[in-house]
Amino acid sequence: MNRSSRNRKVPQPPETRLTRSSRSQTRHPEPAEPQDSWQGPYGKQRRKQPDSALAQDLSLMSVSRPDSTSKGTMSAAGSVPMQGCPSSESTSDQIVPSSFPVKSSSQSSLLSVARLVKLGRCKNILVVVGAGISTPSGIPDFRTPGTGLYANLEKYNIPYPEAIFNIDYFSNDPQPFFSLAKALYPGCHRPNYIHYFIRMLHHKGLLLRLYTQNIDGLEKVCGIPEDKLVEAHGSFATASCHLCYTPYPAEEAKVAIMTDNIPTCSFCAATVKPDVVFFGEDLPQKYFLHTKDFPKADLLIIMGTSLKIEPFASLVNTVRSTVPRLLLNRHAVGPFERVPLRRGDHMELGDLADSVRRFAEILGWSGEIEEMIRSQDKLGIPPVVTNGPSSSETEDVKTSRPGAEGSCSEDTDSETDSKSSASSRASK
Repeated sequence: MNRSSRNRKVPQPPETRLTRSSRSQTRHPEPAEPQDSWQGPYGKQRRKQPDSALAQDLSLMSVSRPDSTSKGTMSAAGSVPMQGCPSSESTSDQIVPSSFPVKSSSQSSLLSVARLVKLGRCKNILVVVGAGISTPSGIPDFRTPGTGLYANLEKYNIPYPEAIFNIDYFSNDPQPFFSLAKALYPGCHRPNYIHYFIRMLHHKGLLLRLYTQNIDGLEKVCGIPEDKLVEAHGSFATASCHLCYTPYPAEEAKVAIMTDNIPTCSFCAATVKPDVVFFGEDLPQKYFLHTKDFPKADLLIIMGTSLKIEPFASLVNTVRSTVPRLLLNRHAVGPFERVPLRRGDHMELGDLADSVRRFAEILGWSGEIEEMIRSQDKLGIPPVVTNGPSSSETEDVKTSRPGAEGSCSEDTDSETDSKSSASSRASK
């Protein structure tokens, strides 16, 4: 062998680096159909069909829409249209016309998925959540017109809404983010029924992992263990210099921010911020657990997210193509905007807290969740915010706060989600 060829360095692959982005730059493609196939009598490859019971379960693809059809036309009063699903013999690109007569069922999606859980078909459940799961706790989401956080940023005089989470803009003017942080800091709000539903999944031994975009920390407050939680966009639990990354005491950073002061690094004098992932910053190392988790999943539940922020939004496309996906949301988002839906996809559209409560009732978990909430109260956890019996969509959310009210920003009073369907009440 030539000496020069022996000494030549083998080029190393570049290190993987993922940053938070508001644009769809790193979308994962939807997984291909599994390769298990057999040779037909005429030489044509045909996919093996799953066992008949599971095929029947997965074919119950249904959509519950409270106020409109998939084409955006208004439905008849009192009816809830359900989108048809092609049978196992029909082609995957067949589209159901909007005028096709379909029976309606207000709980068909929940019933279909609950049946799979009860049959023991779903033992590794992944949950993907966004800001919508925290709106019943009084924390507004980001994009709801009129009530979302981005709609209330005029007073900060920022060039565009997402700039409040832009690291370069923060370096130039940190005050807008700190003003927002006062409303989001853990301790100002309480977990709600949705958080405890997810914890019940863990209690039942079914939760593989919870992937959250939220930075409010309510998942931890309600008792979901650290090893079951991936905070993809960071949290307020730690703080560091945004320039040199020197760690900074998180409590000292909180005190400074709550008193309208700017914490500064003792090493380089740059501004300190909580370790919340801004646009352009690297995602936490724990995020990469998804490479192992999503191939293992046998059910994916997606709740309260617009699926707009990459690369988080594309995670929902990385489960196996045979894995059922359930969207609980106010609107169809991401791959659930496709017509027709992928076989095995289910949607329940409307108020999220109401949908989760009905799902728990179908599973027979309501009493256990209520008992879990009472147990948390006895352990000194702040009372949970739960959905009241009323289903009126016009009632405002009544936010209860922990005893230390003075530590929270007063801005949160005017930023509660007016679209939540029921008044919140504190469990006693």
